[in-house]
Amino acid sequence: MAKDSVLITVAGPDNPGITQSLMQIIDDHNGQIADMGQAVTHGRLSLSILLSSNTSAGEEASVLKDLLFEANKMGLNLTYQYLNMGETISPPGSNHKFILNCVAVEDLTASFMLALSQLLAKNSVNILRINNVSPGNFKSLEITTTLPRDTDLKFLKEQLLNISTEHHVDMAFLKDNVFRRSKRLIVFDMDSTLIQTEVIDEMAEVMGVGDEVRAITEMAMNGELDFDESLKQRVSKIKGITEGQLKAVLDKLPLTQGAEEFINTVKNLGYKVGIISGGFTYFAEALKEKLGLDYAFANELEIKNGAFTGQILGQIVNATQKAMILKVIAQQEKIALEQVVAIGDGANDLPMLSAAGLGIAFHAKDIVKKSAEQHLSHGPMTTILYFLGIPGPGDQD
Repeated sequence: MAKDSVLITVAGPDNPGITQSLMQIIDDHNGQIADMGQAVTHGRLSLSILLSSNTSAGEEASVLKDLLFEANKMGLNLTYQYLNMGETISPPGSNHKFILNCVAVEDLTASFMLALSQLLAKNSVNILRINNVSPGNFKSLEITTTLPRDTDLKFLKEQLLNISTEHHVDMAFLKDNVFRRSKRLIVFDMDSTLIQTEVIDEMAEVMGVGDEVRAITEMAMNGELDFDESLKQRVSKIKGITEGQLKAVLDKLPLTQGAEEFINTVKNLGYKVGIISGGFTYFAEALKEKLGLDYAFANELEIKNGAFTGQILGQIVNATQKAMILKVIAQQEKIALEQVVAIGDGANDLPMLSAAGLGIAFHAKDIVKKSAEQHLSHGPMTTILYFLGIPGPGDQD
């Protein structure tokens, strides 16, 4: 029979120097560490150390005695158990590691944790580690999981969406690879994403055709009407709007909650940030300047004699163009698509979301949430920081 390994578990109040003291003893006895893990929950330490079977029997007994004495001296509880070598190997087929981020506006509830753990167990998803990434409260978790090779990811994400909707918790289920924490470019849709309104609807309101244009916008964003056709219909109804009226609309545009803080955070970390919009350059360029963005692409209104002629200059920035522009920016910046984040809310954003390594449907229409890989439907834009492995607001000290 293969020689057993020893799993040592230490628990108690967390303090600096605990790991150092235990490692000193193991090293003094020439112990060989095969694995270890540590977590701190509400100031309480849980530390596990797997001593290799290569440690000699004499040294093993001696190291356990000294570890027990040292743990007792530090006010810690130390237990150990012998494991057969076969027990130390990961379950067969569980080699796909995913990170599940859960972020609530208020605290996470027991009913949410129950529903989530039931779903994961039902799909044979194993939880390796749970980290509370918002110290001082219980609103955001990073859960490390492993999945069987035959997991139906599409079905699992659909079920996660149902739990998210029911419990008002935003979740992202991301493969744990080298690109997860190495995003370098973020692109936004503008209308109803970076800002809390559809600019063309506000323009139409000024011209007295708000209800007509809003109805067309809604159909386009839900994928019920071709975007190019919908844009032509809408701009025809706002022909004659003046530059002065455009400026008045611009001055009243409300930024989405958390957008400015989110952008400032990622810009300070060296991200490139841009707008790719089916809206209009007049507004996109103004937001680019206000927020210190690197890029802004949108449709250009033809202005003559101080008023809009009803015509769009150049090619319409539709769904296909959005995805293409994203790829062009990434290529220009020498950034892999896996390192790109795209954020949008409408059906015309789906190709752009699919092209990015991380595509997020932000407070989106149902058709978009169901089609996008990830979604954020409850919290402010700063929630995305957690999805990127960046401490959220108030957690960065």
